[in-house]
Amino acid sequence: MKIKNENGITLVALVITIIVLVIIASIGIKYGSDAIDEAQLEELRTNMLLIEARAKGVVEEANFKMGISPDEAKKEQVRQEVYVEETKLQKADGISAPSQIPVSECYEVTAETMTLWGIEDIELEENEKYLIKFDDTNATVEVYNTLGYDGNYSLTDIDNLEV
Repeated sequence: MKIKNENGITLVALVITIIVLVIIASIGIKYGSDAIDEAQLEELRTNMLLIEARAKGVVEEANFKMGISPDEAKKEQVRQEVYVEETKLQKADGISAPSQIPVSECYEVTAETMTLWGIEDIELEENEKYLIKFDDTNATVEVYNTLGYDGNYSLTDIDNLEV
């Protein structure tokens, strides 16, 4: 009687190995895509925080130039001087943006503004813009991104997200 030499794996062992590899790959893909989403959110948040920090300095300068109890004409003159002429922002009228962004009250952060502020390394996707809404009375700003993240467009909303 001859003994057969069995050098190999059975079909069952091969199927089990493939199933285990598929499970491991799917777990890796899930965690990898979550890490990419989190990195994109953090990049957006960081960019918006940089813009907010610069914009807060601008609104403080405008308030200083307006003085105490300025009339509406003085406010408009200082806004034009500080926001547009010095800082190179543009009124955001006419920009296509989601309805959650009060475009008519915002200024667009231009490439020239980013260079002036030293943040020209921020890369914008097609149709992506950063907008700033200044509140002179309270010396605050709100930063918006026209693409946003998961339906959230303002820095305040994005800061409140839990990932």
